Amino acid sequence: MNAPSSIRPVHGKVDGRGLLVEADPPLLRLHERAGGVQGGALAIPQLASLVRLARRLKITISRRIVAANGEADVDLWVKLTPAVDGVALAITGWQEMPPAPPPPGLDAVRWRDFSRASADWIIEIDPTLRVTQPPANMPGAIGQSIETLFTLSCDERGVTRIAEAALHAERFEDDAATFLVGTGVPVRIAGVPLIDGVGVLAGYQLLISRRNPLAQPHFSVPPPLDEAFGTQLGRAMRGPLDQIIAHADAIHDRGDGPVRRDYAGYAEDIAGAGRHLLALVDDLVDLQTIERPDFQPEAEDVDLVDTALRAAGLLGVRAANHQVTIDPPPSGQPVMARGDYRRILQVLINLVSNAIRHSPPGGVVWIRCERDSAIAAIVVGDAGEGIAPEHQERIFDRFERLGLMDGTGSGLGLYISRRLARAMGGNLAVDSGPGQGARFVFTLPVGN
Repeated sequence: MNAPSSIRPVHGKVDGRGLLVEADPPLLRLHERAGGVQGGALAIPQLASLVRLARRLKITISRRIVAANGEADVDLWVKLTPAVDGVALAITGWQEMPPAPPPPGLDAVRWRDFSRASADWIIEIDPTLRVTQPPANMPGAIGQSIETLFTLSCDERGVTRIAEAALHAERFEDDAATFLVGTGVPVRIAGVPLIDGVGVLAGYQLLISRRNPLAQPHFSVPPPLDEAFGTQLGRAMRGPLDQIIAHADAIHDRGDGPVRRDYAGYAEDIAGAGRHLLALVDDLVDLQTIERPDFQPEAEDVDLVDTALRAAGLLGVRAANHQVTIDPPPSGQPVMARGDYRRILQVLINLVSNAIRHSPPGGVVWIRCERDSAIAAIVVGDAGEGIAPEHQERIFDRFERLGLMDGTGSGLGLYISRRLARAMGGNLAVDSGPGQGARFVFTLPVGN
């Protein structure tokens, strides 16, 4: 019999690399049925995510999970205790679960598929309405409340539609929401409930599509052909790529049951390629926008310190995944500049992302904000491999990646960032040397 007595805990241990180095027989069997091997990476996705959380927070965690066990599921109560050399596991309450409920009816499937076809973004949230799977280009949104990303419609009692629907695990629509990006994007949200193996609400998949709050008259002047093509092409590609990435991640995480290790590896490669293509699509559409003769960023007063703190928060998870620490500027000392907030944040996210990518494990990416006379500046530094003097102008060329062939980056980020900086009356430059790290200086006119 696979299920152990609930009186005696099942023990195991995961080391600092995520390898299951010790396991009682029931835990080892569960691990192997999820596609793992003895002494290999922990293959039970729900348990592996808790191990990472306990290691990151350095606290003991006790929680119920439901894991796949062959064709059935098991209900487990797990206690995870972090130590210097890994995380100790103690599992009790090992109970076989009934089979998963049948799939939704045909009308619900059609409604979901129709909403997906028109979605610009796909976000998943847990039962507490916090983001668990953000869009590919917003990794830092993980853990945030959905109400920090959207202004949602409310009834006369002040209850949002998503909160009302969650009480009964029902799907919902919000046709008057606003995505809080830049100055705000009017959107429609279709919410698909996610049900776990015991019929309990596990969260929602939010299918988000842009909407135009003002109906355009039939005689309005159409946008230039190249602009319309780029916008439509970007939208047409983002939806399928978001779905490819989401499904590949689900296969890799083995959320729906055991998967062979090589297939899980293929899925990880597919998700990585999808994210690369998605970033390239975004960069190409952005490139088309900023190179138009009439392109003009907004001009407003922006606190660079607040913007830097925002960028550091958005990229915190990415930095942790690369074992890199972000050292943001001290808060409470504003440095005001004149520019377009959304574009300044875009440049800063690109600079910090590059710094994370080029930093060694254990490295620090630091951000500082300064003001000198009529110039305000953000400086982003790292302790990476540095850039030779003869390459310091080349890195700002289009599609220039200095011969890197690791499949990351489009070679457009720094070109776009410098174009944006100069369009706002500032500049972007680099100070570096081989083995000395890099310091990117992003300047703007001083604000009030």
